Amino acid sequence: MKETAYAKINLALHVRQRREDGYHELETLFAFCEHGDVLSASPAERDNLRTLGEFAEVVGDPGDNLVARALNTLPHPGGLSITLEKNLPVAAGLGGGSADAGAVFRLIERTHGLPDNWQERALKLGADVPACVRSEMALGRGVGEDLAPLENDLAGTPVLLVNPRVALSTGPVFKAWDGQDRGALPEGTARKIALNGRNDLEAPAISICPVIAEVLGELRATAPMLARMSGSGATCFALYATAEARDSAARAIARRHPGWWQMATALR
Repeated sequence: MKETAYAKINLALHVRQRREDGYHELETLFAFCEHGDVLSASPAERDNLRTLGEFAEVVGDPGDNLVARALNTLPHPGGLSITLEKNLPVAAGLGGGSADAGAVFRLIERTHGLPDNWQERALKLGADVPACVRSEMALGRGVGEDLAPLENDLAGTPVLLVNPRVALSTGPVFKAWDGQDRGALPEGTARKIALNGRNDLEAPAISICPVIAEVLGELRATAPMLARMSGSGATCFALYATAEARDSAARAIARRHPGWWQMATALR
C-alpha cells in the first residue's frame, strides 16, 4: 500500500488571544497540496519504520517520530512495515510530521478501520494532525483542531513551495509575535479568505530568519495571485493562474537561488 502525506500550507493564519493554557487561539485556512512525503506499507510481524529520501537524515529517532507514534496510538492486528520517503523539509511550516501521521491514519483506516475516537487520538499527536488525517481544505480554530468545511474554489490551483533550507522551530516564532490581535479571518470562499487574509507569524518569523523576506520578495516578483509564508515558516508559497506561470517562476528562482528547496504542485 502507498499513501501520500500531502504537504499542508496555511493560506491564512490569524493569531488571536493567548489562552489560559499558554497556547494561542488561532484561525487558519488549511490547504493541502497534491504532493508531499510518500509512505509505503506492507504486513509484518511487528511494526517497523525506515526512512529514505532527501530529508531522511533529519527525521529523528525512527522509534519516536510521529509515524511511529501514530502507529502506536492506533489499534491494528499484526504489524506494519513502513517506508517513509521524506521529500518535505523538516520544521518548515508544511506540517511534514503531522502529514506523515495523517497518512498512517489513512493506511490503518484502509486496512482495519479507525476507532470512534480517532480525532482525540490524532490531537494528542499534534494540533495539525486531525486536519492532516483528512487532508481536505478546512477552516481551523482553537489551536487548529476545531475544523469546519468551506467552499473550496481553489482546488487545482498551481502552487510553488520554496524553502531556503533553514529549519525554523515554531516556539520561538510564537514567542516573537507582538501579541496584537489584528482581527478574525474574513468570511467567504477559500479564494476570498486567502486573498484577504494574512499570516500573523510572518513578521516574527522574518525577525528570526531574515532570508524569509528574500524568499517572499522572489516569489512576489513573479506576479502570482498570492505569495505568503506558510505556518510558522520558513517555507513560503505562491499561487498562480496557470501551471506555465508556476513553472516559469520555479525556473527563474532556481537560476538565482540554486540552493533553495522547491516543490511545484497544485492545491487539492
